[in-house]
Amino acid sequence: MPLKKFTIMKTLKTTLLCFLITVFAFANISSKEEQALLALHKSTHGESWNNTWNLNAPVSTWYGVVVQDDKVTELNLEFNNLQGSLPESLGDLIHLKKINLFRNNITGNIPKSIGNLTSLKECNLAFNNLEGSLPESITNLNSLVSLQLFMNQLEGSIPSSIDKMQSLEVLELYNNDFSGALPASVCKLTNLKKLLVSSNRLIGKLPNEISNLKELQVLSVFDNNFFGTIPASIGDLANLEELVLSNNAFYGDLPTEMANLTNLKILILGNNAFKSNFTSSNSKLPPSLQQFDFNNASGKESLATLDTED
Repeated sequence: MPLKKFTIMKTLKTTLLCFLITVFAFANISSKEEQALLALHKSTHGESWNNTWNLNAPVSTWYGVVVQDDKVTELNLEFNNLQGSLPESLGDLIHLKKINLFRNNITGNIPKSIGNLTSLKECNLAFNNLEGSLPESITNLNSLVSLQLFMNQLEGSIPSSIDKMQSLEVLELYNNDFSGALPASVCKLTNLKKLLVSSNRLIGKLPNEISNLKELQVLSVFDNNFFGTIPASIGDLANLEELVLSNNAFYGDLPTEMANLTNLKILILGNNAFKSNFTSSNSKLPPSLQQFDFNNASGKESLATLDTED
């Protein structure tokens, strides 16, 4: 009898231990984070998602949610048919390092609370129907490495305080409705490798300080309202591989310093008002060039495309 009692007690202890382990394993994120996820589910019609959440199951099992050390660190819901707006409580997911909501049908504004996500390294809200201005608070994200907001309906100016985002390497804002000048403070983002602001309504000149972006590999500003001459300092961008300036109102001579861009593979200059007969001056072309378009708006120049077999 004592042996049987001991066995029962041991079984009960084991069962209780397994229960406690299960509770601690599944009920580990804060109530505030869980409520923020539930608010996102509700505001974007979670019941219609391609991969929806079983709200009766542990948060750690929810599609696209990554939980590490009792914190929600990633939210990956790309191509998932999210419809509706982002809740202000999104900013309560303060431990997020990555948020990817690419290619959904999210409408409304980017919540101001996004500035609370100071651990965020990657933010991809591209290919949605977001509108309104870019909240100033987004510049609080000084750990952010990649910001992708292309293919939305965002408007207004690019915040002048963007230089606070010193970790940025990728800034993709193309195909929106941004207006105003490209702030000179962008040129203080010295880690930037990709700057794509094409197909907006930006105006003004390319700042001379563009030469500060020593790590820049891609610069694309086509289909805006930029004007003026190209600063000679652009020749200091030794790592530049792609330069797209077409469909603007640039004019004047192209700086001879562009020949210093020895890593340049793609140079698209068409539909501007440049004076230089660049196409006939092959000595000025960087030897690495593979694609070159110099179709002037005046119709006086021609198209030259240099393709390599590799």
